[in-house]
Amino acid sequence: MTDNSEIKPLGGQLALVTGASRGIGAATAIALAAAGAHVVLTGRDVPALEKVEDEIHAFGGNSTIAPLDLAEEDGISRLAAAISGRWDTLDILVIAAAVLPPLTPLTQINSKSFGNALTVNVLATQALLSAFDPMLKRSKNGRVIGLTSSVGAQPRAYWAAYGSTKAAFDGLLESYAQEVQNISDLRVAIVDPGATRTAMRAKAYPGEDPATVKEPSVVADKIIALLQKDFTTGHRERVG
Repeated sequence: MTDNSEIKPLGGQLALVTGASRGIGAATAIALAAAGAHVVLTGRDVPALEKVEDEIHAFGGNSTIAPLDLAEEDGISRLAAAISGRWDTLDILVIAAAVLPPLTPLTQINSKSFGNALTVNVLATQALLSAFDPMLKRSKNGRVIGLTSSVGAQPRAYWAAYGSTKAAFDGLLESYAQEVQNISDLRVAIVDPGATRTAMRAKAYPGEDPATVKEPSVVADKIIALLQKDFTTGHRERVG
């Protein structure tokens, strides 16, 4: 019997993907498993996670479902405890989950929807990095990939709520990249997917023809390629 871990680029590695139930998160989880990683799938929609896992198992990949609401108090710490109780290291963390609050003038932002976006897009990101920092640092090749948006770096009318959370998201990842740069082999990258065929994109651009934008698998392939490169921590790129 052939040992797939010897022939696949990410064989023997453990990956955690947030937002793995659909869109770019799901596509990335599938691509990671195809590249040989054991993937922990997190998200709120259990049936959707099971569908992703079924697809992974269909081609002989390995995955574990870990349902999680990033906004739930102590949810991330419980997840970290469960994962660290089974594995010693985490090699790849892909932060793909995000909430898009309603697009509206800044003066009309709803505090509840804005607060939820801040919790999932910002507070949960800090909690994930903090909770999994020890496991990532124990990896010989630990990598963190955060999925961002252009509106984080380039503010746009009516996108203030979402854009400000992504600006904070970028700041957290960039600061973390600098903090770990000289004390570990851990590397951090920020990826802007660009226009991609996702439910979030359809919500933001309801009149757009989905066929005019790329599929999530295109972004996933770019992430897999990036993970196989010796990129400098703090690396940032946009998928065209």
